[in-house]
Amino acid sequence: MVSVRSISLLASALCASLLAPLAQAVALPLQQSIESRAPSSSYWVANVKRQGSVWGNSDSNYQVFRNVMDPKYGAKGDGVTDDTDAINRAISDGNRCGQGCQSSTTTPALVYFPAGTYLVSKPIQMYYYTQMVGDATNLPVIRASSSFSGMAVMDSDPYGEGGVNWFVNQNNFFRQVRNFVIDLTGAPNAAAGIHWQVAQATSLQNMHFKMTPGSQQLGIFMDNGSGGWFSDLLFTGGKFGAFLGSQQFTSRNLTFDGCSTAVYMNWNWGWVLSGLTVRNANIAVDMSNSQSVGSVIISDSNFGNSNIGVSSAYKTSGNNPATGGTLIIDNVDMSSVGTPVMGPNNTPFLSNRGKINYWASGDGYSKTATGSPSQGQISSAPSKNAALLDSNGKIFSRSKPQYEGVSASSILSAKANGCKGDGNTIDTAAIQAFLNKVASTSGAVAYFDHGAYLVDDTIRVPANIKITGEIWPLIVAKGSSFSDASNPKPVFQVGQPGESGSVEITDMLFSTNGPAPGAVMIQWNLKSSQGASGMWDAHVRIGGSYGSNLQTGNCPKYGTPQKQCAGVFLMFDAAPSSGGVYLENTWFWVADHDMEIQAQTQTSIYSARGALFRSTNGPTWLWGTASEHSMFYNYQFSGISAANGIFGGFMQTETPYFQPNPTSLGLSWLPTNSAYDDPSFANCKSGSSSAPCEEAWGLRVVNSKSVLLYAVGMYNFFNGYNQDCVKNNNCQQNMISLENSQVAMYGVTTKAAVNMISDTAFPNRAILDSSHRNNFGATLAYYINY
Repeated sequence: MVSVRSISLLASALCASLLAPLAQAVALPLQQSIESRAPSSSYWVANVKRQGSVWGNSDSNYQVFRNVMDPKYGAKGDGVTDDTDAINRAISDGNRCGQGCQSSTTTPALVYFPAGTYLVSKPIQMYYYTQMVGDATNLPVIRASSSFSGMAVMDSDPYGEGGVNWFVNQNNFFRQVRNFVIDLTGAPNAAAGIHWQVAQATSLQNMHFKMTPGSQQLGIFMDNGSGGWFSDLLFTGGKFGAFLGSQQFTSRNLTFDGCSTAVYMNWNWGWVLSGLTVRNANIAVDMSNSQSVGSVIISDSNFGNSNIGVSSAYKTSGNNPATGGTLIIDNVDMSSVGTPVMGPNNTPFLSNRGKINYWASGDGYSKTATGSPSQGQISSAPSKNAALLDSNGKIFSRSKPQYEGVSASSILSAKANGCKGDGNTIDTAAIQAFLNKVASTSGAVAYFDHGAYLVDDTIRVPANIKITGEIWPLIVAKGSSFSDASNPKPVFQVGQPGESGSVEITDMLFSTNGPAPGAVMIQWNLKSSQGASGMWDAHVRIGGSYGSNLQTGNCPKYGTPQKQCAGVFLMFDAAPSSGGVYLENTWFWVADHDMEIQAQTQTSIYSARGALFRSTNGPTWLWGTASEHSMFYNYQFSGISAANGIFGGFMQTETPYFQPNPTSLGLSWLPTNSAYDDPSFANCKSGSSSAPCEEAWGLRVVNSKSVLLYAVGMYNFFNGYNQDCVKNNNCQQNMISLENSQVAMYGVTTKAAVNMISDTAFPNRAILDSSHRNNFGATLAYYINY
């Protein structure tokens, strides 16, 4: 993710001035055997046999899994011993990617913390491609000592000499922290729980930030980044529960009790806050920071016993930038809040207490509204589709399962059942047999030990199965079965057409070994009831990493496009027979840079389609998803019926950096396919625009109804790797296409598209970027076309 924005941030609580920047087989590790003095636990993560191996790591003794209480590292977890150095040894062991290494996929680590209390006196420094996992059945406590010194107890992107981060924040991918209590109650007055400066494929889950009431402490400190996701977090005490700043983010199921300010939104381009519970705060959400906040959506929440619900800097006239501080509030109970929305100079914007539905500050379009600034109830907001809601009338959601109630004996290992995962052996038949076995074994979970599992034909995932992985093991498409762009074939096929049941996929990664222009990486056919199926923290990554053969060396930034640099046919397909599809924190990424070299040099990979949703047998939910750098479109919804509906809770895209060289349809070896409702770009006429027209749609909605979107961020940063167009906001002509469809969108942000939305319902209406400028992109509070 490239950012061209610089932001100066003063965080007095941390006494720092911070700056956001602009953008061959290898020998395999031996089986890991870890002696541990850790306390016993029923959590399967602590007890399964460890057989992970890393594609591209020549160290035969490299350990993917490491337990901080292993004698090799020496953490005690007794609440008395200073465990800082032991924990940092466990994280850094094995010549991993830390300071001086921008990124690498060849040194992943799952760092496990048994139950206990770990005293720390300085930051726990998180290396690249790390999952920090605590015992989900008995959360470990990370307790900051009274002498604690540093930016935060956990630090995802430490600042080195001269204030330079270890990692480029907007490229700080592939991280998780889950199942912890971070205890600051004995720490200095201005301590922070976690410095979370991250990008895509990252998450925080199931954590308690415990702070001293009335102190200057803060739970999460996020100065910048380009994420992202966190959920299921509890904040108690402190000055700020969460001090936030990032390009875009999705946060759900957060509880704040006794924080002076629950959420301080320092800056963003767009943010979704859903399922917040705030108690005993002065301010629930403070977004009044001099219009550095682009937009915020607050939904399905409850603010109680607090003085101010939302503090805003928005002005209905003279707002600068014009759409800065855009705010949407929907289904938020503020019955026991003093002032629900407070404006500048302590002027109440909204004083009526109770449940607030579809209230906005910002520019809006509907059948009658024409984009003028407004503040108040959105009278044109349509009722939500009941199929998208839970029993309490909220947008349905389901947190990532961790299987803490499943015993280790029921976690069946892929490598113990005939799969090699060595990046060399074709594992197709072995994986199919393994999945079939797990599906027929009551209570079992399919566990892919870390590795690279090559497949040369379709894997048919049976219904009624749970699949999880050890820090993103790779399912890698390889071979002639996936080479024909005119005859696409699924790699990982979830269910067969007409089949019903449940499938859960967590912590997996899907990739290719070389070009695969006929590959549909994930095809979802299964029909499921609400909440029965889903995919969490699972991603598709095309190129840019070891073994992909789609890296800078053979797919350079410039030059004539070559077939050897073709990506895939389609990254994700919710096929017509599917229903009940649920995605959370999933990233569909065609790599824009090489992750294995220090310079992170850009690379050009020509991949046709991003994520396609065309379910006819039930609703679809997309929570915190991103799709980047496909040539035809990044997202497309086709044939969604009013009975089913689709929901998106922040969807983020980027146009390929090389476009318009070539244009979307400029490569004969990536043809369109009418069976997939591909765009024709018939709206593009030669010489009709000052900006390129035939470029990837951020979102295309075709013949669909009941489309409900809470925030999109769809950006173009380049024309043929040149950024002159960014200054003039004319990198492409159109970003969002609505074709014979009924859509309600809230919190819509685009960057450098002359026309934000093209809609056949209003063919003569221009939704111009220049009319709705924000701090970086252009923003609408809402767009409703029916």
